[in-house]
Amino acid sequence: MKKHTPRHILFVFLDGVGIGPSDPAINPFFATPMHSLRKMFSGWFPSSRSRRHVGKHAACVPLTVTMGVPGLPQSGTGQSALYSGLNTAKIIGKHFGPYLYSSLKPLLARQNIFRRILNIEPGSSLALANAFPHHFFTYLEKHRGRYVAGVFSALQSDLPLRTLHHLRKQTAVSTDLTGKGWHRLGITNAPVISPYEAGKRLAKIATLNRFTLFEYFLTDKAGHQRDRYAAAHYIEELDACFQGILDSMNPRTLLCITSDHGNLEDLRIKTHTRNPVPLFLVGPGAQRIAGKVHTITDITPAIVELSTEAD
Repeated sequence: MKKHTPRHILFVFLDGVGIGPSDPAINPFFATPMHSLRKMFSGWFPSSRSRRHVGKHAACVPLTVTMGVPGLPQSGTGQSALYSGLNTAKIIGKHFGPYLYSSLKPLLARQNIFRRILNIEPGSSLALANAFPHHFFTYLEKHRGRYVAGVFSALQSDLPLRTLHHLRKQTAVSTDLTGKGWHRLGITNAPVISPYEAGKRLAKIATLNRFTLFEYFLTDKAGHQRDRYAAAHYIEELDACFQGILDSMNPRTLLCITSDHGNLEDLRIKTHTRNPVPLFLVGPGAQRIAGKVHTITDITPAIVELSTEAD
């Protein structure tokens, strides 16, 4: 294997998490310790005044999200840019979301991160690790135009969406990490696990694949609601999940954590922000990617290049 080249990449997407002020009255990431990531950086955590930290085995760099287009960044264009490397906001002339803009679908179908890896390495094992309840598939049938970028990219790359069956076989993770949301939907036979166990499971799934994506959306929800209690709860669960990943990661796995736009980092407002988003990198290749990415459109090209290098 080439030096500093990972065999597996685990990409954890967090919706609506930017780099904000270090004031705990404003930014819940400073009111609720994120122990798992802070200890990777000797107690440091990104803020408006200190956005970058690159160490031997871990790095955090800021990514701009505005893409040179006026207005507040949105999920549809942000996530599609993140997963394709295309400046999707500039392509359609605006920020758009939460779902994919219609004219972006054919572009994302051809150039999403799954497809780009497969074009270089046919037969690569890839995964969208989220498990979806039957309600989700019913929703897609009724609202065929309402795809988020990650699910659309997986389907267009012939990746199967995981279900309750995979959740029970421990080969998928609920989008809320624990599976409690399934019970609120009336699916009482869905297993409930701890956030830490969810992290361990994600690390295991990543070891079985060249590239694994997991998406988490509750952070953006808490930001829109300006809900401090929910924000603290979700951050605590994410912290435990990340600790589970870090404790169980294969040494040949690179962990990438990032977002599509800001929101939760500033509870003074309920809208998205123009703040840059953090890209946390832990594992082989962290320094290499940190040195070449500046915007959310840089992520996919960097990951594709790294993930498809010869072992």
